[in-house]
Amino acid sequence: MVLEENDSDSVFEPHITDEHVETQYGDVHCVMTGTVKPNRPVILTLPDVGLNHKSCYESLFTHEDMQEIVRHLPVCHVEAPGQHEGAKTLPAVYTYPSMEQISEMLPDVLKHFGLRSVVGMGVGAGAYILAKFALDHPDLVDGLVLFNINPNGESLMDTVTNKITDWTHTLPDKILTHMFGKDEIQTNHELVATYRHYITTTMNQSNVSQFLRSYNSRSALEMERPPLGANTNVKTLTCSTLLVVGDNSPAVEAVVECNSKLNPTKTTFLKMADCGGLPQVDQPAKVIEALKYFIQGMGHLSSASMTRLRSRTGSGSSTASHEGPRSRAHTDELQRGRTHSHGAEKHGHTHTSMENVSTVNQSASKSTEVAC
Repeated sequence: MVLEENDSDSVFEPHITDEHVETQYGDVHCVMTGTVKPNRPVILTLPDVGLNHKSCYESLFTHEDMQEIVRHLPVCHVEAPGQHEGAKTLPAVYTYPSMEQISEMLPDVLKHFGLRSVVGMGVGAGAYILAKFALDHPDLVDGLVLFNINPNGESLMDTVTNKITDWTHTLPDKILTHMFGKDEIQTNHELVATYRHYITTTMNQSNVSQFLRSYNSRSALEMERPPLGANTNVKTLTCSTLLVVGDNSPAVEAVVECNSKLNPTKTTFLKMADCGGLPQVDQPAKVIEALKYFIQGMGHLSSASMTRLRSRTGSGSSTASHEGPRSRAHTDELQRGRTHSHGAEKHGHTHTSMENVSTVNQSASKSTEVAC
């Protein structure tokens, strides 16, 4: 379904439903914005540990450029048990679900709202849950936008580190070091203070502690990059996937590793220059640019509706080089990086404008790494 430009001409006043949905592992808080239509997917979000849908996504979804998307695609914000604003402390008899069990709550959410398919958007722990959901229920997921995903399980070293951190750090400190790198914590005092305030004043500390414990006990996602040209049935994500990470994020290495495990013909890796642990908060306009082209590439936004975005983005020339360094001066250009696939290193780097992202998922023979 391609949406026509005249769909966006009228004043947009979405219908909002706020409710708790019962699942086999407990209730989850959901906020549905917009009207579900049978021929359009729904954007389903999950926030990171320590955040709710407002503190994680409000900067993105209230941005004026995002309205072009949300007027066409409904949004369902989902929060893990006890992770919504003002949540009461979970009962002592309640066993907090594992990350795998939380992912199995999502089919119940889709059934409750009558959703046939979703474009998942997750940050950190939310990204992990959505990736697990897509691996187990590929027929329910049209695409994934994953920020700061770590596909790995907890190693022995991680276990020791977490034990020491439990003794020496408060819960807000543990969450902040999960979200932000050392440099950002030391230099971006206002942002870090804002999120410390969110964590301590809007979230139930006991519930967050249980969610964090569940996240730190996660198992590795079972994914393997399929060999190019080989007809093998290796397990990996089958939907179009956009990986996003800031170049100053503590999650960079984990996201790079995740990219190496995904199908290169269906994956775009966006590494954002001069950006920290929360790209959707730090640089929402650039995230939205990439998101629009990603959704357009899936066939859910028409070319006509992208006119204003293209005029602002501008076009970039396509030039090939082999080892040229990335230039952060060209902040409106995307840069196709080296593939992690075997036998594809000979192609080197190719610079391309934002307009070309929409065709990446259909035509690329390797994973595409972009920087902006």
